[in-house]
Amino acid sequence: MSGRDHHYRARTVWTGNRGTGTSGYRDYDRAHVVKVEGKPDLLGSSDANFLGDGSRHNPEDLLVAALSACHMLWYLHLAADAGLVVTEYQDDAEGHMQLRRDGSGAFVRVSLRPHVAISGDFDPELAKGLHHEAHEKCFVANSVNFPVEVEPEIVRGG
Repeated sequence: MSGRDHHYRARTVWTGNRGTGTSGYRDYDRAHVVKVEGKPDLLGSSDANFLGDGSRHNPEDLLVAALSACHMLWYLHLAADAGLVVTEYQDDAEGHMQLRRDGSGAFVRVSLRPHVAISGDFDPELAKGLHHEAHEKCFVANSVNFPVEVEPEIVRGG
């Protein structure tokens, strides 16, 4: 494997067989476990709107979370390189998915709303501009076919 190729593995195990498998649409749980070697398991299901368990992660939540976390990690990297001291970072990310008549669907956009606190004297335009660069570099954002909107709020932090 070259230094440019990176591979990620996950095993998804369906745990929702109630004893009759998928004998009917309402006859099975959507419960599953996502396993990544050496990491805690993620308990998954479908969205509660699709007969899932709302207390478990669903693929749509995880997609929005992946975009948010990827953007944050790039922003923190770029801020450190630029000499900006980020003291807080929160993102209230939101995905918008539309269903089609045939029951399929697709995300049409995800909005990231990072709230960033930076200590000391800093250039607010630089701090805001790094969000554009973070978006351009985010591996996950570069992999999706819908817009990812970034609406940052930068404040002076302690």
